[in-house]
Amino acid sequence: MSRRCAMSEPKQYVRTDPDGSMRVGQTRLLLNMVVDAYQNGKSAEAIRHAFPVISLEEAHGSIAFYLGHQKLVDDYIERWEAQAEEIRKDWQAQHPAKFTREILMARMRERTKSGG
Repeated sequence: MSRRCAMSEPKQYVRTDPDGSMRVGQTRLLLNMVVDAYQNGKSAEAIRHAFPVISLEEAHGSIAFYLGHQKLVDDYIERWEAQAEEIRKDWQAQHPAKFTREILMARMRERTKSGG
């Protein structure tokens, strides 16, 4: 009599949202955050501690995904950073700073001159 072991579906530690964002498991945590921590020398345990929304298994799984698909993930992160920079520039153009360093320094010089 032979026993068959039912194999479960492989776990998916990284998913891609419809908007193209790569996220860890079923969380909203961006893969970029885990990869950045990993590239800065953090262990899976430290990453799990920094992002309590994921399990230790998900931390290891997302690192393994990154190592197995490094070009894909690096290209994704590069696109994501370019989009973030574009959004930042657009926002700054629509919401200019009221006080720049130059304005504040000029005010400080004026106060110093007037003795105030």
